[in-house]
Amino acid sequence: MGYGRLGIARKAGEDPMLMGEYQHNMDGKGRLIIPAKLRTELGDTFIVTRGLDGCVFGYPKPAWEAVQEQMQQLPLAKKNARAFMRFFYSAAAEVTVDKQGRINLPQSLISYAKLDKACRIIGVNERIEIWDEATWQEMTSNIADSFEEIAEDLFDFGL
Repeated sequence: MGYGRLGIARKAGEDPMLMGEYQHNMDGKGRLIIPAKLRTELGDTFIVTRGLDGCVFGYPKPAWEAVQEQMQQLPLAKKNARAFMRFFYSAAAEVTVDKQGRINLPQSLISYAKLDKACRIIGVNERIEIWDEATWQEMTSNIADSFEEIAEDLFDFGL
């Protein structure tokens, strides 16, 4: 067992572990600083797309490849599977981190996630999520009220 670039104990060859919560402002050109700790795991280029719950998902390339493999398993004959794939892939874009540690988010993703100036970037295991600050605060407030109930349901499934 070795340590990943963030100092997290992981077995050799394991996928990146992204975690933490960071606040950064997006500028008028759609550029957003990605925290150094997350950039280390994401790499110089990574994939962003529409996320669930109104955020933007960002995947390191190896994690994106794993998502693509899972998506290939969806039944093409199912209308919802086709709709989900269209919506998910049509917004996907490769972004490159510039010398200031910023990415330039596509306008379609800025609109989708209703990103304003203040953004919250969080690490969620194999991906990052980019949230509008007000949306993030509202969602976490709602989750906090039922966190123990959610935990009980998940631990019933062996988590």
